[in-house]
Amino acid sequence: QVQLVESGGGSVQVGGSLRLSCAVSTSIFSIWNMAWYRQAPGKQRELVASITPTGGANYADSVKGRFTISRDNAKTTVTLQMNSLKPEDTAVYYCNAKHLMITAYDYWGQGTQVTVSS
Repeated sequence: QVQLVESGGGSVQVGGSLRLSCAVSTSIFSIWNMAWYRQAPGKQRELVASITPTGGANYADSVKGRFTISRDNAKTTVTLQMNSLKPEDTAVYYCNAKHLMITAYDYWGQGTQVTVSS
């Protein structure tokens, strides 16, 4: 069982920045693809950014150039640096871990609220 604990959410004004962190309880971090998803009220959960064990990152078009995902394999943490925040970034953000080879091993954090006000 892998546990994910997010932190760093909060409220910020348009154009501000927030940094989300996810601590992952695992003895072998390198077997997990990590990602951040978000879900706004009334909308489906969507992928924001993902990162492979070797650091390859992908982003949703809506956040490219503004968000940066990174991971520290030694500390088993993944972070999402969010800059130039917009009201449409308001959502609950979830950390996700997917095993590289076993699709059933798919874990989620509890979520952290991000609110961007104008």
